[in-house]
Amino acid sequence: MKRRSPSWCTQRTISLKSPLGQIQISGCKIGVHTIQLLMDVAPAERSDNASLSSVFIVNDGQEEMSPELRHCVEWLRAYFSKPWTVGRLPLPAFHHPALHGDAFTSRVLQTLLREVKVGETVSYKVLAEKAGNPKAVRAVGGAMRRNPLPLLIPCHRVIHGSGQTGAYMGGRGDHLKQWLLNHEKAKGED
Repeated sequence: MKRRSPSWCTQRTISLKSPLGQIQISGCKIGVHTIQLLMDVAPAERSDNASLSSVFIVNDGQEEMSPELRHCVEWLRAYFSKPWTVGRLPLPAFHHPALHGDAFTSRVLQTLLREVKVGETVSYKVLAEKAGNPKAVRAVGGAMRRNPLPLLIPCHRVIHGSGQTGAYMGGRGDHLKQWLLNHEKAKGED
């Protein structure tokens, strides 16, 4: 599927099958625009146990994938098979307006990406402090809701100060957030 972004780049969307279900990645030659988790079945309920650590492309169309989309697929494959290794891998380039500039959302997402590693969590309050505005706890929640690149920018690692995981994907993906946190902690023990 092609469409024009505000910067007039040509986007391509690919679909992947993953332990979380289907994932759609949209991007162009410059970088990845969005990642969408299309919930179909909870990871614990999947019947294909072989796919619990694999990622494969569902719609390998006629068009060639851009290097950045290919790079994103490889990063996701590593994340689902050995999440503790992705800290050593370069991320694909990002090409979404929410990730550029000095807006608070951009600062929060960049801070999260830079400072909260695999297997770690951070509270909304601490993330607000790290992003330069300790009183903007609710704005951090808004930034998490607007995160265009879940998994790459790990909004699932942001939890309540009480230790409760909190909502993910507007509450529809709470089970995915818990799965991701468990996946990162359990695999890191190897």
